[in-house]
Amino acid sequence: MTPDRRVRVGIDVGGTFTDAVAVDATTLALVGQVKVPTSHHHEDGVAHGIVQALDRLLDQVGRGPADVTFLAHGTTQATNALLEGDVARVGLVGIGTGPGAVLTRRLAALGRLELAPGKRLPLAYAHVADPFDAEEVGAALRRVRDAGAEVLVASEPFGVDRPEGERAVLDAARPTGLPVAAAHEITSLYGLHKRTRTAVVNAAILPRMLATADLVDASITKAGVTAPLMVMRCDGGVMSLDEMRRRPLLTVLSGPAAGVAGALMQERISEGVFLETGGTSTDVSVVRRGKVAVRHATILGKASYLNALDVRTVGVGGGSMVRVSAGRVVGVGPRSAHIAGLPYACFADLADLRDAKVVTVRPMDGDPDDHVVLEAAGGRFAVTMTCAANALGLVPEGDFARCDQEVARAALAALAAELGTDPAGAARAVLDAGAAQVRTVVDAMIRDYRLDRDTAILVGGGGGAAAVTPHLASLTSLEGRIARHNEVISPIGVALALVREQVERIVPGATQEQILAVRAEAERAVIAQGAAADGVEVEVTVDPQTSTVRAVATGATELRTQDRAHRAGDAERLSAAAASLKAPPARVEAVAGTEAYTVYATEVRRRWRARRRPVRVVDADGVVRLGAADARVETTTVGAAGETLASLVRDGTSYGDGGVRAPAVRLLVGGRIADLSGVLDPEALLALARSELRARAADEPVVAVVESRA
Repeated sequence: MTPDRRVRVGIDVGGTFTDAVAVDATTLALVGQVKVPTSHHHEDGVAHGIVQALDRLLDQVGRGPADVTFLAHGTTQATNALLEGDVARVGLVGIGTGPGAVLTRRLAALGRLELAPGKRLPLAYAHVADPFDAEEVGAALRRVRDAGAEVLVASEPFGVDRPEGERAVLDAARPTGLPVAAAHEITSLYGLHKRTRTAVVNAAILPRMLATADLVDASITKAGVTAPLMVMRCDGGVMSLDEMRRRPLLTVLSGPAAGVAGALMQERISEGVFLETGGTSTDVSVVRRGKVAVRHATILGKASYLNALDVRTVGVGGGSMVRVSAGRVVGVGPRSAHIAGLPYACFADLADLRDAKVVTVRPMDGDPDDHVVLEAAGGRFAVTMTCAANALGLVPEGDFARCDQEVARAALAALAAELGTDPAGAARAVLDAGAAQVRTVVDAMIRDYRLDRDTAILVGGGGGAAAVTPHLASLTSLEGRIARHNEVISPIGVALALVREQVERIVPGATQEQILAVRAEAERAVIAQGAAADGVEVEVTVDPQTSTVRAVATGATELRTQDRAHRAGDAERLSAAAASLKAPPARVEAVAGTEAYTVYATEVRRRWRARRRPVRVVDADGVVRLGAADARVETTTVGAAGETLASLVRDGTSYGDGGVRAPAVRLLVGGRIADLSGVLDPEALLALARSELRARAADEPVVAVVESRA
């Protein structure tokens, strides 16, 4: 295998099409893309389409299976299984005596969970008082198997702290040959009902996902690919196939995660909002401090312990139809031209739009009758957000949604007459109505995640990106851009995604040793899944209110050595920092740096108030990777970092009614930004810093960016 031929392959299995892309493993540039129909009805299921897409892709880019250094796929199969109710019957063995038995027996009610209209979660429940009583456990297992169970789950109160009982039931169940799982293996958070519900839903899709995993694995191996096969997770990372076999629930809701992963890795967003716009809707998600924003997902209408991308969907897309009443635009969407079975007016021939007149219709039964349709020489056409964006010249050359601007203006002309304006005015009215709905969600997410509006940008992905992002950026005064290759941003995200693992533990009054143990567990987990040990980054957060210690580890399956031939020069990096700081370049100075990053700062003088020192960290590509509204920056070495950091933390720690609050510390070392801002205890913070630096040479430079929380 020659280095200049290596490719990373990402395959996104959608409901209708399977998209595959090849990305150069060195430069991370897109080198090929193909689209094939998703093979739902083939005897090998979606695995057939995955291999078909891979074969066509490698043929297109002139590579062989041996040139594939990384292969990952994203799939909606788990999500669809739950939505359609196509799941296995779960045999749940509850464990408990005394008061605990009352709580455990209530788990039988999980069989009332509604999967789809008229379909409930198929569940067979049996109870055991003593998990170490072989006869009692055997009888319980026979009861659930006789009831048709295809997969087994064991759950016990306090099983997180005392898992021996759940393990004993699983040991007894293994000879049955059925897939087995313990609730504490799926999540280690407290809450018997929520923990068990998460484990049961995971188990319900387990047999189907295992079958698919085996088919994909066998097909890829037969094709000659020796690279590790990874699967997209719902939190923006990937996991090994073995891990997916254990926790298939992590693939639920992974569709939107692939797009934001692409924006994060390809567009190098450090702070901003990603908008993935299709024909009917826009998925809105957040990147903060260079990380995707995740939260516990709601599944089947109930809260779960599944950490998934925080994505909020708005019913506005490139194909959204315009609604008009009393001579004004009253809304856009949620009905789209696709659902109504109408072509976009802007993609018609100019002759087809001759003699166009506006009529309002009810696209589907129950819809309002105010949706605009053009009746013209060539038939009926829908006026859409994409039509309006093209009419105003907002769709860039080469974009998936671009059309002849003259045709787009003609499509808006009849609507303009109805509104008493010109085509440009009508187009703005359409985009204003659509963007207003998306803006409500974007503003809420900026507020919820406390994004810095000075550094936050809007990035649009998906085939309909140009219909929403450019106009929304102008309305919000935020910087906005359409992602490169926006129409295949999801498979690009799959190809570029990092191995990810999150470990959560509830540890009241966690000690330094306990926090470091959680960190080490997350690090080991991603390395076990193929991440290169030298490149693993771990972010630790300690929430004193809930006593939750959370460690998120990420890493690549190989140490990426990107092409350094086209890196930003000093002037370009300074310009990027100045633009982000909203200051003239002459007032911005480089105050520190490592081989990979340069730290820039300016000074803001405010009358009657203390001076601020805003800071931006810019990488070698000229991308702002970190921003701080007011920070202290110190340069040291690994050998001297202990004393320097102790002094910085001591000076920056605040004391008040909320307790002791260490400053937010981020360390620039080598090619990494070690984010320690999630820890409030000074001693624990310093212990984590030592852990981050322990394997590095004593003379290696370290830059500390410190923000006081006072």
